[in-house]
Amino acid sequence: MKEIKKEDISQEVFDLYDDYAHNKLERRQFIERLSTYAVGGLTVPSLLSFMMPNYKDNITVPQDDERIDSGYVNYDSPKGGGGIKGLLSSPKGTDQKLPGIVVVHENRGLNPYIEDVGRRCAVAGFVSIAPDALTPLGGYPGNDDDGRAMQRERDRDEMLEDFIAAYEYIRNHEKCNGKVGVVGFCFGGWISNMMAVRLPELGAAVPYYGRQPESVDVPKINAPLMMQYAGLDKRVNEGWPAYEEALKANDKDYVAHFYPDVNHGFHNNTTPRYDEKSAKLSWERTIAFFNEKLG
Repeated sequence: MKEIKKEDISQEVFDLYDDYAHNKLERRQFIERLSTYAVGGLTVPSLLSFMMPNYKDNITVPQDDERIDSGYVNYDSPKGGGGIKGLLSSPKGTDQKLPGIVVVHENRGLNPYIEDVGRRCAVAGFVSIAPDALTPLGGYPGNDDDGRAMQRERDRDEMLEDFIAAYEYIRNHEKCNGKVGVVGFCFGGWISNMMAVRLPELGAAVPYYGRQPESVDVPKINAPLMMQYAGLDKRVNEGWPAYEEALKANDKDYVAHFYPDVNHGFHNNTTPRYDEKSAKLSWERTIAFFNEKLG
């Protein structure tokens, strides 16, 4: 079987995967259309395998990392059916109260990549919680395909309430100093924007390639915002001009970064959409922003 490299894959394949990952294509349709690009020694199974996430080999901060304490907790949520599971992570060896970060997953539940991001926040000096909005349905099922199907069964506004409850949980946690920000990816980017709308005391929000709130909601935003966008992400980026116009009109504190020639999901280091340079730069900016706004 031919070894596939990222440069072997046309942009159309990444666009197809984006449609599939966002429920615009069923798996059967995705595979059928993928067959068009199975040429030059490439096969459909090899393309499919290449595009799927590889969590096993791409964890950057393991659960037992000696720099942090990390374990699962449950917190109350008005929409969570009695409780929501989340990964709580914090730096080891400090009695100092720290700023908090809510880490919001994509449209597939609390997978290993998002757990890793939560632990990265702890390594950077924050206490973080990464909730699993699939908890009422049994939790992240161990693979993203089933996770996406499960998440479609939940109402997104109810999930928003679960993440707002996570904000309250971490804000009042004994390790937190009460200053809390949020970072989210894809669906989690939309949640991050909406938490800024809903929570007047939110300390900062960093939506990665997330859908924007309605312009009429922008006046409610008090939190400083840092938006991270992928240059090739037409689907999400089409909402940016109206959002920026409303932010400017309401004199909001915001900055937006566009990373050229990278795909939606570029921060996720477990898939071929990952772009190392842009991911590292965006994360450095994210942590610096949280240090500035929550410090």
